Amino acid sequence: MRTKSTATELLSRVIAPLGRYLTPAAAKEIVSLQGDEMARRRIEQLAIKCDAGALTPEERAEYQLFVEVGDLVALLQAKARRYLAEHPAA
Repeated sequence: MRTKSTATELLSRVIAPLGRYLTPAAAKEIVSLQGDEMARRRIEQLAIKCDAGALTPEERAEYQLFVEVGDLVALLQAKARRYLAEHPAA
């Protein structure tokens, strides 16, 4: 069974080579990534329903996808922040 930490570790290894292609401008863009307002509202709706134990199977799958995409974005942002910290003149 896949655990969140295992998935996160796998994602981290898969995106590790992307660091070779970062530029200061690209890193700054990645750090500033945010979901649009519609996505944020939908995540909030799903989170409320999840907390209440009221998600349908389809909503649970949708919510899980948001979580997984969020994990990927967070890893990319962490890599970009590290790049910027290591290249302060950027």
